[in-house]
Amino acid sequence: RLVHERETMGAVNLRAEEEANELEQQITAMTTERDDLVAAIGRLRQGIQSLNREGRERFLAAFEQVSGHFQQLFTKLFGGGKAELRLTESEDPLEAGLEIMACPPGKKLQALSLLSGGEQVLTALALRFAVFLTNPAPICVLDEVDAPLDDANVDRFCRLLAEMADGGTRFLVITHHRMTMARMDRLFGVTMAERGVSELVSVDLRRAEELRETA
Repeated sequence: RLVHERETMGAVNLRAEEEANELEQQITAMTTERDDLVAAIGRLRQGIQSLNREGRERFLAAFEQVSGHFQQLFTKLFGGGKAELRLTESEDPLEAGLEIMACPPGKKLQALSLLSGGEQVLTALALRFAVFLTNPAPICVLDEVDAPLDDANVDRFCRLLAEMADGGTRFLVITHHRMTMARMDRLFGVTMAERGVSELVSVDLRRAEELRETA
């Protein structure tokens, strides 16, 4: 019986011990790699949690500053009223949406989409400038932002723009409004003195005013 069992076992693998050692080494290497991956995942999760926590704190701090500036600038542009920024749709500020609520003088507090075109522009400008006051930039380009505004609101916009320019930010305003152009320090335009020939024209209005006063 024992002889029969031995014969049915088949050929003897003379490299069995070496193969077992190789497999053990592979298992050890794979276990080490798995442990390294698990440790790396743990560190990444801790890093993500730390970044999210810091991001929430910094976002909320910046949000409060922007919201405060926005309320002040809105009141200045509209000559009254009030406005506020609200986080919506989620309790997590990093995943929340933003809703702009505005109340021009004589109206009730309502969403930005319910305001008139000119009111929407002034509200958007108040928010844009509020961001600049919170995080100033060296230059800002405004493209035809005064187009929907009437003369009274253009005057308010220009006065606010002059105050913002005193803070060190240079504003490049693309406009066709005569009142806005009259309040700029320098004008750049394109004229066609001859048909088909365009020419760039630059006028230093501040220097022109000085020469007029001297004359």
